[in-house]
Amino acid sequence: MWFGVVTIFPDLVQAALEEGVVGRALRAGSIQLELYNPREYAQDSFKSVDDRPYGGGPGMVMMAEPLAECVKQARTDFESETLQTILLTPQGKTLSQNVVREFSELDGLLLIAGRYEGVDERFVENYVDSELSIGDYVLSGGELAALVVLDSVARLVSGTLNNPDSTSTESYSDGLLDFPQYTRPRRFEGLDVPEILLSGDHGKVEKWRHAQAIRRTWNRRPDLLTNRSWAKEERKIVNSLSNCGSGCDTENE
Repeated sequence: MWFGVVTIFPDLVQAALEEGVVGRALRAGSIQLELYNPREYAQDSFKSVDDRPYGGGPGMVMMAEPLAECVKQARTDFESETLQTILLTPQGKTLSQNVVREFSELDGLLLIAGRYEGVDERFVENYVDSELSIGDYVLSGGELAALVVLDSVARLVSGTLNNPDSTSTESYSDGLLDFPQYTRPRRFEGLDVPEILLSGDHGKVEKWRHAQAIRRTWNRRPDLLTNRSWAKEERKIVNSLSNCGSGCDTENE
């Protein structure tokens, strides 16, 4: 899969992608990355990429022309009908695992890291396919948000993870949070690993883990369970949680 990032701080993005599974995928060629600096496409000798907003007000606004030239160059470098151009902005729809999964099925993703007070709306109207936010808060720039999107999407691309099955049991993969994980030693500061995980009965382990995922989601993110369709065995767990109320420890049952 091809990724492009439009940013006035390309070194920030490059440095963050040199380590971990995404860095390994880049070196192996499982994913490709191109960085585009709007300053290289600026129209004046000062390499200006921002200017004061029409109508007055604080701060600066990113200019349409340098950003548009970056997008044109990216679309020349990577031609695909499924290439999506995404502007990272607090005003966009919120990133979710479903969105990540949809992005991972594309041939390419071009991420625009906004800065300052925002981006000239004419650029958005003419060159952006969708606007995306990673949460209801404001960052100093879109680079960190672009890295979050790139990392979350890239790890679903074949060849990024050593074990592709890892993504099937992670939080949000089935609309649930992940079950609790344990490793050596068997006893740590008075706490033991649940005996069922030492039983060797893979069927029982799988059933326990799924029940724990439901319980953890119920306790921590009940909003994720809205409108979820429950299987018969899952319904039993949900009923026990409903009857338990807020006074019992359902995660360690």
